[in-house]
Amino acid sequence: MSRWFCLLLLAFANVSIAAPTHSTADDMERMLAERGLIAQLQDVRHGMADRTSELVSTAMGFIGVPYRRGGNSAESGFDCSGFVRAIFEQAKGLALPRVAKEQAAATEVIDKKDLRPGDLVFFNTMRRAFSHVGIYLGDGKFIHAPRTGASVRVEDMSISYWQSRFNGARRVNAEDQKATDDIARLIQQK
Repeated sequence: MSRWFCLLLLAFANVSIAAPTHSTADDMERMLAERGLIAQLQDVRHGMADRTSELVSTAMGFIGVPYRRGGNSAESGFDCSGFVRAIFEQAKGLALPRVAKEQAAATEVIDKKDLRPGDLVFFNTMRRAFSHVGIYLGDGKFIHAPRTGASVRVEDMSISYWQSRFNGARRVNAEDQKATDDIARLIQQK
């Protein structure tokens, strides 16, 4: 199954069965119901939301940990990429690259308007692309380890400093890919 078809199935799993809006939605829901996949798709969607919530909760638990260049633990302090790497490893068991630029290269490019909690946001803070990274929390906010003398904190991306330095958004796609693969396997089995 193509990835886009699987994502389409996820999207249609959100459509209300009682009041579909399009005949295409009716057909898709009927096919999903016949194959017994609606509940399974909803379970996958809820599982993904739970894991994102765990990532955000884990990150918020480190507010106040001091910045330390090259730091990658709460005990020694964090730099921006060390913070992101530690959070993803602790909350999701994923080992991201150590440097912000490498984290950007290893993750999926997404549009700023498509940001979801748990996505990565990158900034040019040192006159080079992808020199700073944080974790998007939603509602235009992100959490990061900012600089020497500061500590892990939440900031608003809409302030002019961050707006003018925004480099791009990325999604760590391991779980999305696993969910898509799981859905494809379910469909092929039915």
